[in-house]
Amino acid sequence: MSATVTTKGQVTIPKSVRDHLGIVPGSQVDFRRTADGQILIEPAEAKPSSRFAKLLGHAGAGMTTEELMALTRAEP
Repeated sequence: MSATVTTKGQVTIPKSVRDHLGIVPGSQVDFRRTADGQILIEPAEAKPSSRFAKLLGHAGAGMTTEELMALTRAEP
C-alpha cells in the first residue's frame, strides 16, 4: 500500500489499515521507531486528562440525604 503526502504533510491512512487498527475519526495514533529503524503506527493509549484522573472513582452508595441530615442534627 502507498499514500501521497499533501503539502501540509498529511497522509490518508488506507481504510483497511484503519479498520485493522480500530482507528476512527477523532482517534489519535502514535508513531514509534523500532530498533531496526522501521516506523510503526499504532493507536495511541488513552491518556488521563490530568495527573489525578486515574485516582477518581466512587466509594460506594453512601448515606442518603435523610441520614446525613440526622447525623448533622445529632438525631438517632
